Amino acid sequence: MTPEIALQLFGDAFYLTVVMVAVIVGPSLGVGLIVSTFQAATQINEQTLSFLPRLLVTIGTIMVTGPWLIQELTDLFNHLMIIIPEVIG
Repeated sequence: MTPEIALQLFGDAFYLTVVMVAVIVGPSLGVGLIVSTFQAATQINEQTLSFLPRLLVTIGTIMVTGPWLIQELTDLFNHLMIIIPEVIG
């Protein structure tokens, strides 16, 4: 395996990891910001008020984007299986 192939494989896997995390965590961060702004404006300091909406949005995001995320992961896995002869030599 040449260093170029190894770097390309690691780069593809790292990029997919970053995209998957961003898709799942991004909406949760947005909802957390909105809830925190609401809590600061009303001076309500309830922990469940900040936790529950983020949990629901994260679960909803996984339900909506789950098929796409699995498809991207299986595409990367299939690509890795196809290039095994090239990697071996």
